[in-house]
Amino acid sequence: MRTYWVPTAILPTGAANRVRIEVDDGIITAVTPKATPGQDDIRLDGVLGAGLANGHSHAFHRGLRARTHGGIGDFWTWREQMYALARVLTPETYFRLARAVFVEMVCAGYTVVGEFHYLHHDVDGRPYADPNAMGHALMSAAREAGIRMTLLDTCYLQGGLSGGGHFDLDPVQRRFSDGHVSRWIDRVAQMRDEATIRIGAAAHSVRAVPREALHDFASVVGSRPVHAHVSEQLAENAACELHYGRSPTQVFAEAGLLGPRFTAVHATHVDDVDIRLLGRAGASACICPTTERDLADGIGPSRALADAGVSLCIGSDQHAMVDPFEELRGLEMHERLITGERGRFTIPQLYSIGTAHGYRALGWPEGGRVEVGALADFVVVKRDSPRTAGARPYQIGYAATSSDIAATVVAGELIAADGHHRLGDAGHLLADAFDEIRRS
Repeated sequence: MRTYWVPTAILPTGAANRVRIEVDDGIITAVTPKATPGQDDIRLDGVLGAGLANGHSHAFHRGLRARTHGGIGDFWTWREQMYALARVLTPETYFRLARAVFVEMVCAGYTVVGEFHYLHHDVDGRPYADPNAMGHALMSAAREAGIRMTLLDTCYLQGGLSGGGHFDLDPVQRRFSDGHVSRWIDRVAQMRDEATIRIGAAAHSVRAVPREALHDFASVVGSRPVHAHVSEQLAENAACELHYGRSPTQVFAEAGLLGPRFTAVHATHVDDVDIRLLGRAGASACICPTTERDLADGIGPSRALADAGVSLCIGSDQHAMVDPFEELRGLEMHERLITGERGRFTIPQLYSIGTAHGYRALGWPEGGRVEVGALADFVVVKRDSPRTAGARPYQIGYAATSSDIAATVVAGELIAADGHHRLGDAGHLLADAFDEIRRS
């Protein structure tokens, strides 16, 4: 058993002072406010809150940060540069890159990540001797970095979609595809959940998985959390409407995928009908503000989604930056820009979006809260940095950045403190990973 003591903690009942948290086997077993620190307590200074959930990540996209911003273009021109990176990764280099990215996430305050994984096979599209070599590389990376992970293993069958139908896979996309839903499920069935890792599922998009295959996919995913890119770009919507006569959300609905375990990633260009479908299904939507603005995708109807009953969460997606506070502020600030109103989301709502909602969307409903019986995943935010000094505890997320994380605890283990991860400096680990990729 471990005990942590903090001067302030955000509990389900609100902010509390002088809080001791007892942990046994990765679970919170006691939360005691107004406690005197004990000799064996691990004392952490700052404001403690539930760990933050990164609902949507492509770890290898981190290699594009500040390397794709030198010219004009949009999502589709950026994608070509992303494909160039996907062309060169091996299980060994992917492990080192992902481990460094996950270390960066832990130091930023993320305690769980949904890794939307579609880089499955070798450069020619042939399965490795271990058909899940790339997935196992991600699992090993998360395990060593100390972050909880849902591996959202992704079904990817076609190269794209236009009004005339689906395209064949291009040479790079052959790495992404198992060729058929049955082969995808056979491969995924070989992986197993672990203490801090769960195996989920994803249909990449209506562009990559045809409608008939989505029906087959829905019939085999079982109780796994299921994520999909939905209406990220206007061009995606237009192609889907021309070919299928309906929106991407409607295609997913007709396949039987919408429900409480389904998460629509981005949902930037969903319309009123789509919003009602997602809300009635009790689905989630993962909004990725820093990526959506970086790729000029647009601002989605986050408030309308929430009002319809859709559970929102956040993701760092392509990792233009790794900062959960910036994602949460972006959610609110983008709403302010398009409505001219402040306070589109209350502080408790934003807190839940960043924590419990994300955990639930990733298949960890027992996480994202600081209470007895919950997963012992929490973070501590400094109160004395140039950004946070003077902030009220419950509003500290409006001031903090990832640099203000004083400590990150996952499954009761102190993984990072004062920006220092137990594996070493995140910047050095990332630089070493990039050097190895360039040499390979």
